[in-house]
Amino acid sequence: MPAAPKGLPRTKRIKQGRDFARARAEGRRLVQGCLIMNWIALPPGSQSRVGVITMRKLGHAPARSRARRLLREAFRLRQHCLRTPADIVLVARHSIAGRTFSEVERDFLAALQRAGILRPEAKSN
Repeated sequence: MPAAPKGLPRTKRIKQGRDFARARAEGRRLVQGCLIMNWIALPPGSQSRVGVITMRKLGHAPARSRARRLLREAFRLRQHCLRTPADIVLVARHSIAGRTFSEVERDFLAALQRAGILRPEAKSN
């Protein structure tokens, strides 16, 4: 029997350009450490989704892919900590290069906390 796939399922990813644009135009924006977070609240009962943007200024393809993996994994592990469902667009900043997963996750949690969408009991985890 094959092992269950690891990573973030496609249903939890923002894939349409219009959804990225909507989060940017109608949502809120916050800069925290190695990432920029745009988010828009969704109606209760919806699933939270994440979209990740990496620019060429970040480096070659392996560096951009690593940044995307780190940000997606931070969301995957902490999506249950969200107070309400949201579409979250994360933009990797140049400072993400060379960071460890724990540093990226710390910035992600700090951004969620500053945005007010992190559950209070999730802060200590």
